[in-house]
Amino acid sequence: MDESEDVPKDFIKLKSEKLSVDEVSELVISPYCGAVSLFIGTTRNNFEGKKVIHLEYEAYTSMAETEIKKICRDVRQKWPSVKHIAVHHRLGVVPVTEASVIIAVSSPHRAESLEAVMYCINTLKASVPIWKKEIYEDEYSWKENKECFWANSEK
Repeated sequence: MDESEDVPKDFIKLKSEKLSVDEVSELVISPYCGAVSLFIGTTRNNFEGKKVIHLEYEAYTSMAETEIKKICRDVRQKWPSVKHIAVHHRLGVVPVTEASVIIAVSSPHRAESLEAVMYCINTLKASVPIWKKEIYEDEYSWKENKECFWANSEK
């Protein structure tokens, strides 16, 4: 395969269906890369002593996609060797143990892909307009990301 046939790509998807780790990781595999790094954010069954039943996500979809594209551009500037980036985020109800977000990055060596994945999830939580509601046994709570710049600007 000629390297020109394997141009860097970004795969961004917001969807209400269950996310697939296999699907996301396969999107970023490249014969020019020896590393594929993944982050999988899942719904846990508890928060501060409360039993979590499930999570619900809402997004301003077009703005969220634009912000994720900016994150991908930033990754490519910081780590030029990164080949492919995939960011899939689930919307709607996400049951306990299922994935809310899957991020995959390929690069020739592991350091760049690991650093890029961490940057992606931290920046996504800080800047992308996706909101999370935790549903407990007898109440619910909209959760604010501590990293979120607009939530902290008013305090």
